[in-house]
Amino acid sequence: MAKKTTESNWIKRFWKYYLYLLLFIPVFFLLVNFGVLGSMPDIEELENPRSALASELYSEDGEMLGQYFIQKRSYLGYDEIPVQMFDALISTEDERFYEHSGIDAQRLVGAVLRLGSSGGASTISQQLAKNLFHYDNGIRPNLFVRLTQKLKEWVIAVRLERRYTKEEIATMYLNTVQFSGISYGIKSAAKEFFNKEPKELKLEECAVLVGMLKAISAYNPKRNPNNSTARRNIVIGQMMRNWVNLRNKDLTKEDLEKLKATPIVLNYQYEDHNNGPAVYFREWLKKDLVKWCKEHKKPNGETYNLYKDGLKIYTTINYKLQVYAEEAAAKHLKDLQVQFDKSWGTKEPWRDENWKVLPNYPVQELRKTPRYAALKELYGKDTTKIMRVCRTKTKMTVFSWDGDKDTMMSPLDSVKYMKRFLHTGFIAIQPSTGQVKAWVGGINHHYFQYDHVNRSAGRQVGSTFKPFVYAMAIDNKISPCTQFPNSPPPYPNWRVSNSDGAYGGTMNMYKGLATSTNCIVAQVLYAMGENAPKNVVDFVRKMGIDSAKMDPYPSICLGVTDISPFDMAGAFSTFANKGYWIEPTYLTRIEDKNGNILAEFAPTNIKQIMTEEKAYVMCKLLEGVVNFGTGQRLRYKYGVEGWIGGKTGTTQSNSDGWFMGVTKDLVCATWVGCDSRKVRFRNTAYGQGAHAALPIFAYFIKRAKADPKLDIKLFPIDPPPNELSIEFRCNDFSIQGDVDEFGSPGGKDLDLGI
Repeated sequence: MAKKTTESNWIKRFWKYYLYLLLFIPVFFLLVNFGVLGSMPDIEELENPRSALASELYSEDGEMLGQYFIQKRSYLGYDEIPVQMFDALISTEDERFYEHSGIDAQRLVGAVLRLGSSGGASTISQQLAKNLFHYDNGIRPNLFVRLTQKLKEWVIAVRLERRYTKEEIATMYLNTVQFSGISYGIKSAAKEFFNKEPKELKLEECAVLVGMLKAISAYNPKRNPNNSTARRNIVIGQMMRNWVNLRNKDLTKEDLEKLKATPIVLNYQYEDHNNGPAVYFREWLKKDLVKWCKEHKKPNGETYNLYKDGLKIYTTINYKLQVYAEEAAAKHLKDLQVQFDKSWGTKEPWRDENWKVLPNYPVQELRKTPRYAALKELYGKDTTKIMRVCRTKTKMTVFSWDGDKDTMMSPLDSVKYMKRFLHTGFIAIQPSTGQVKAWVGGINHHYFQYDHVNRSAGRQVGSTFKPFVYAMAIDNKISPCTQFPNSPPPYPNWRVSNSDGAYGGTMNMYKGLATSTNCIVAQVLYAMGENAPKNVVDFVRKMGIDSAKMDPYPSICLGVTDISPFDMAGAFSTFANKGYWIEPTYLTRIEDKNGNILAEFAPTNIKQIMTEEKAYVMCKLLEGVVNFGTGQRLRYKYGVEGWIGGKTGTTQSNSDGWFMGVTKDLVCATWVGCDSRKVRFRNTAYGQGAHAALPIFAYFIKRAKADPKLDIKLFPIDPPPNELSIEFRCNDFSIQGDVDEFGSPGGKDLDLGI
């Protein structure tokens, strides 16, 4: 009797607890739904799920230059994704996707009975819920936290199913799921692994990407090709199994079987912030964009986020011109580096003003590196231990013009190796609009982050400054045909010298600029009075050059001051733009992710610096540099035809080589040198602007002119509509002999202007 009573009580307790459980489950789900166990997305957020979208940067001709992202993510519509991608996804991840309402009960029960040994039970809807709304709150994921998170995913999945179609859910999933360390979404993954748009993916390529979702590292086709192939074939097998449910019936089961034997063919494009075109420009522009985002708010009151809001940013950069500029710089600097290294041999190129070796220079530069900072953190003030490590060889990868170089090298030796590389700053501006069309800030952003173009990147400009002195003289009604003595002017505390050591006779401004004769430009400055140095500073300030640190001394006429390629190109554009200076711009508009225009940009700072006639005369003087003077190798060596004005520049220390190229369509500033001024060319043969910098412009402008779609004709600068009142067709403007800076018959090192 007691035994029956015990059994009866046990049965009563069982049904009691069973009823409690039945009541508890819906109550628990209600608690989850109302956010008692943690915040849940509201209806508005479900309708407009937030996800970090990469902002995209475009050229003026519609090409993507790059992206700003924390997670590289882009969105596509359902019609932009191939059917076979959906087939592969659903067959592998959720074969009853079209039958359930967010939770697959059959799969869930099976997973519970097998204790998860056969895989999880998450549906595509649940995984999407996790991708969209499952934020890391910093809590260690213990069993209770994991259970709560899973319950939230179930509730959100059901909500998603009520508000979206199956196609929309699958599309959102493919747009948000992580495929690699940086690629989120099918568009980014297709670009990274196959360099394709998703619509172009083959079925077997879709299977590779879907296969990665199980474990993005283990099944990465780049890192683990064998694992990836095996996983891809499992996906194809799942598609064969679910063939009757596939939407794409173009392939038979036999066709699918054959695809298993197809090797994976990647066209891998690792895209981080250091790769792609216009990297230095993108990094410089990022500062402006971050500032803009902080100053502008969305309708909901939040400020914009460059890395999450999917902005579309349109620039003035021309994609083809950018590519041509980068290729021109790489082509020339690769050859010039060989010459530089050969000229120095085993000797150190870091020298003082008297050309003596600076023995402490490598160690001084080593102390600026993150490696040294980390060792200092480890060893404190024990420099003996620090330097012992810095002199010990270790595995590392360094830059070379033949690609990344894996080597054994000590940190100190790596500094010596890297500091010998030549760099460039190149910018091309359309003078009529002030728009920047190409920007090359260096040779490789991964290894060398410093941008040599922007306004903060000033280097000594040498003789490229001389045209400003001549322009001010013309503006002061001094004729280019005026003869000046080829001798030092009588300044009380400064004596100028010619780089070729030749003096005597007279020379007009036309010839003086073409030959870059120091005494002539100094005489021109002297002729404009004692306030001329200060007036030159004021004059270049009007042309956009940062003159805050310019000293108004007579030596300014030889270019002893530091100016950036950005400012130099903008100032020289004044000559080609009929005397008007337009502040250089590089942005046209910013749109939100839906294409709504948030901001538009146009030049606002425009000044008339000279009359059209005086600007035209300056262009004719610059033309003489190319046709008869220090820039003539542009013609005889590189065969560039058409109207071009120019000016070479070389610093006395052989640290900086410059060339300014002026055309009707583009004005270009080119600088070449090492990161440090203390690292110098061995001699003027290599360091002069005509040899170090001019070839980059030559390669660039020839490519630009040859491209019919760019419409760069190199036509002459248009003369003013009225008859010229300034005489510049001087009797002795035609220069006898070759005055190229170096290497031609009878040539001399003319352009050593400091």
